[in-house]
Amino acid sequence: TPGPAGLSPAEAVDRLVRDGPNALPRAGRRSTFHIAFEVVQEPMFALLLAGGMAYLLLGDLTEALILLAFASFSVVVTVVQETRTERVLEALRDLSAPSALVVRGGERLRIPGREVVCGDLLVLEQGDRIAADGRLLSADDLQADESLLTGESLAVGKAVQADAPSADHRPGGEDQPYVYSG
Repeated sequence: TPGPAGLSPAEAVDRLVRDGPNALPRAGRRSTFHIAFEVVQEPMFALLLAGGMAYLLLGDLTEALILLAFASFSVVVTVVQETRTERVLEALRDLSAPSALVVRGGERLRIPGREVVCGDLLVLEQGDRIAADGRLLSADDLQADESLLTGESLAVGKAVQADAPSADHRPGGEDQPYVYSG
């Protein structure tokens, strides 16, 4: 259990290794080869290839080559666009990841939100995004926007409760001693 000094840096590293990062699981990133394989399996591409083969069988080499060239061009453009989209989405995920101010070893440290571990003492300041779910130990007129959780458009006040249960509580709401990620 962390004291006022928070977790020691060594304990935080141990918990990060044991429990993993504070992040939702991500779908694996698709390679360029995988994207190309998906594009080639699309029915429209198969139809273009079949049309090109039909022109070849009918003896019209020019039409067949034009159709196959356009089909190949379509594959290249789709693969390039999908690869760029993958990179942009990854960059947006990194950009939108909150950072957290934690107390570790008696010092305040700014760390990436994915490195927050169970037992860390989070220090919340005005305008911060909450990096992990937690229970309040102390607060001064704290309000949190829980609209994503509850649908309420107004911020709700949070209050410290000494006897707050660690389980079986309702998520979100006024005068609750809990804060939620995001």
